[in-house]
Amino acid sequence: MNTLLSIVAVALAAFNIIPQPAVLDVTKGQCNLKRARTEVHISPALKAEAYVLDVTPGHVTITAGSDAGVFYARQTIAQLGEGKVPCVHIEDAPAFDLRAMMLDCSRHFFTVDEVKKALDLLAEHKINTFHWHLTDDQGWRLEIKKYPLLTQVGGHRKGIASWPATVSLWRSADGKHENGFYTQEQVREIVAYAADRFIEIIPEIEIPGHSTAALASYQYLGCRGEGYEVSSQFGVHSTVYCPGKESTFEFLEGVLDEVMELFPSQYIHIGGDECRKDEWKLCPSCQARIREQGLKDEYALQSYTIRRIEEYVRSKGKRIIGWDEISQGGLSSTAVVLSRYAPERVATALDHGNDVILCEAKYTYFDYYQNADHTGEPPCHIGQTDNLNVAQAYSYDPRSEYTPEQMRQVIGVECCLWTEYIDTFDLIEYKLLPRLDAFSEVAWSQAPKDYEAFRGKLKTQVKRYEKKGMTGFARHALED
Repeated sequence: MNTLLSIVAVALAAFNIIPQPAVLDVTKGQCNLKRARTEVHISPALKAEAYVLDVTPGHVTITAGSDAGVFYARQTIAQLGEGKVPCVHIEDAPAFDLRAMMLDCSRHFFTVDEVKKALDLLAEHKINTFHWHLTDDQGWRLEIKKYPLLTQVGGHRKGIASWPATVSLWRSADGKHENGFYTQEQVREIVAYAADRFIEIIPEIEIPGHSTAALASYQYLGCRGEGYEVSSQFGVHSTVYCPGKESTFEFLEGVLDEVMELFPSQYIHIGGDECRKDEWKLCPSCQARIREQGLKDEYALQSYTIRRIEEYVRSKGKRIIGWDEISQGGLSSTAVVLSRYAPERVATALDHGNDVILCEAKYTYFDYYQNADHTGEPPCHIGQTDNLNVAQAYSYDPRSEYTPEQMRQVIGVECCLWTEYIDTFDLIEYKLLPRLDAFSEVAWSQAPKDYEAFRGKLKTQVKRYEKKGMTGFARHALED
């Protein structure tokens, strides 16, 4: 490390700020933060989330591009310490405009207060987007007034049998019932709570796969038209919406109308992943749709479905986000692809000119194990890696994987928390922390990376968590 980077690393480590500011200069004197006068200035010369922070004897001056920048400056001030602190000059701005975390509330339901706790964690880490996974095979969690059975039926399941190969690992395989949904009033409350913290909520309504809970609620939505139950099994299901029926699109548009009214976000996530085509191949309505539209096959039928939904959402002034599979059979030009794969799998979307959000699973899927030795850890899903520790999360560097031209299409990064094996907020804390600290460095910080300095800062971060009564974090992760 050269002398300049070493000086920066020492200064950052001394202040233990996470995520690292781009510039931190220690200046003369000390400031008693409890007694200091704070001045705030908005400067159009700065980007909206950028800020400049000057702490001098008796004064704290925040200059920011917007109220969001002021908010992030205050998050940094909260980490400077209490009482007297050394005077500093900080310049800071995010590496990525969209910095997101996804929480799956379908597989297991979390209360309004627990969702707010998650939002507080995001705000402290300068994460500005909450991707809210609200529907799946195992539960429908959002009140839709036009279709009340979605929550009356789809919001309840009999129990969980877990992944076929790991039933013995699941702590609740004894038939624990899972109930719960968010009323529209509660959603508005959560959206407002997030907005106060400069967090945009992007709802996810799964289309056309991962839809068993909806089919159980309204049987006509499936190709068979009967025999559907809210799933008690994890994995990828063949029970999907029937795009051969106009009534399916009428239903989806009705749902989306209420979703778009509830969420002011410019984006609506429509899923699009892991849609099996088994029932479409046997369905007369789907086969008739393929012939009618001159489609090549069932993959093209999926593309037809996604494009039709995308056109409807766009007609309401919003854009869709979908997982990688929305590119199967052809990609809508205005869709945003959320990709969990390595660069070679992202090439289709980039070559097509689509905007992309990156959440490469081996770095960002925080439901994975966080220790090479799984002994003593709660059950986890094993996907692209069986050890996503803090160092692995911290090492994520999209700019090293993509060309500068490709990076112009990358509008953000995201970490994800799927909850097949997470049924308490304590487990959310355990899975997120301290890996969320590492992700915040990836998403926000433009400072040079130094993992050893980061590990040193985690010791102070742990004390902050404990002071707030948050003791569920993965302590062993600090030792990797």
